[in-house]
Amino acid sequence: MTASAVLEQLPAAAPAPEVADAPPRRLAGLDGVRGLAALFVVVNHVFLRAFPGYPVDKAPFWAAWFIYGRFAVVVFIVLSGFSLALSPARHGWRLDGVSRFARRRAWRILPPYWAALLFSLAVAWLLVRPPGQGVPGSSSVIVNGLLVQNLVAAPSPNRAFWSIAVEAQLYILFPLLLLMVRRRGAVVMVAAVTLAVAMVGIVGPHVSHLDVLVVQSAPDLAALFAVGILAAGIVGASAAHRSWPWAWLALAAAAPVLVTIWWQGSVWTLDHLFWVDLTLGPAVACLLAALATGHPAPLLRLLDARPMRNLGLSSYSLYLTHGPIVVVVYELIVAGRIRQGAPAFLVTLALALPLTIVFARAFAAVFETPFRRHRSWASLRRRPDRSVVAEPRREGVAQQHHVADLADVGELRPLAGVPGEVAVAHESGSL
Repeated sequence: MTASAVLEQLPAAAPAPEVADAPPRRLAGLDGVRGLAALFVVVNHVFLRAFPGYPVDKAPFWAAWFIYGRFAVVVFIVLSGFSLALSPARHGWRLDGVSRFARRRAWRILPPYWAALLFSLAVAWLLVRPPGQGVPGSSSVIVNGLLVQNLVAAPSPNRAFWSIAVEAQLYILFPLLLLMVRRRGAVVMVAAVTLAVAMVGIVGPHVSHLDVLVVQSAPDLAALFAVGILAAGIVGASAAHRSWPWAWLALAAAAPVLVTIWWQGSVWTLDHLFWVDLTLGPAVACLLAALATGHPAPLLRLLDARPMRNLGLSSYSLYLTHGPIVVVVYELIVAGRIRQGAPAFLVTLALALPLTIVFARAFAAVFETPFRRHRSWASLRRRPDRSVVAEPRREGVAQQHHVADLADVGELRPLAGVPGEVAVAHESGSL
């Protein structure tokens, strides 16, 4: 039996009554993955300022891999599909209502996103605009506010926002993908999405409008999202199937891709990101399946250490707000004073990294945590939030049945004895 077939064998469970304001729970390790991915994006943006010449990688060997910030987005998108699908996977691949899902996603994602948009616009108007961008205008406000910046051209106040738009659009597809899983199975769903995406990738370079779509909207991320949904089936698999060596499968899937990247170099890799993304997706999915089953234990302990959890709980805010801070630090403090290359990289990193993390924690306390802890304005007014960044209650890995508010993904109604929803920028932390 193949690994894909294993992931499809999911027991159905009857829904339980909703428990109001149920304490959030989560799968150990996922916060750490999300936090490290967000941190990698921050370092990547520092890298791009200090080492101009993209896609040529002029950095020394110890910093060279930071040019591949896109790989963190791959992790975010696979994790988003995985997190969103955990609860449906326990309930016959059914959502707890499409409209309810849409409201919860909007409640979780939009307040911090819109606040970050205002922050980014203020920095661009008052201090310094993002390199390579015009001064944001009314079109920038409308396009970014409606999350269509990957489809409609406008000066961007924050170039990290493109992936938030893509992920929000994937949420629209999520109920349809679950319907395909129920009707045809998870493997067929992934195959259909991947085939459609591959056709776009093959035809796109020869059709002008499709080529723009491939560059701006990265349709390959839809296939990665589908792979994450497939991987979520591990939560309902039998003990024998959960004992598969998922971590070793992840390593086996990633090794040839990483060797190819090293051999071909940055120019080739960044020119073929569409296909490189697709080849990395299965490795990320297997890693998430491994963590969901509690393996490998040393890695799980590392990812679930308190600093990692705290970083993950504000990872959505870190992703949303780091861009303007990095630009301000580099353009107003480092540029012209520190030599480009490794010196500028290290100085900018030393200044920007702690600043972005601290700012993200404070930002999350105001615009993320209250909306994660409370499900409505009435609840928010009735029970004012006093915490900085709330940490979801955890269970032992082997006994976990709930997954809760984790950033950048989505949340579903908490159900007794089943995983709740996670997030990549959404339950406690998409991208």
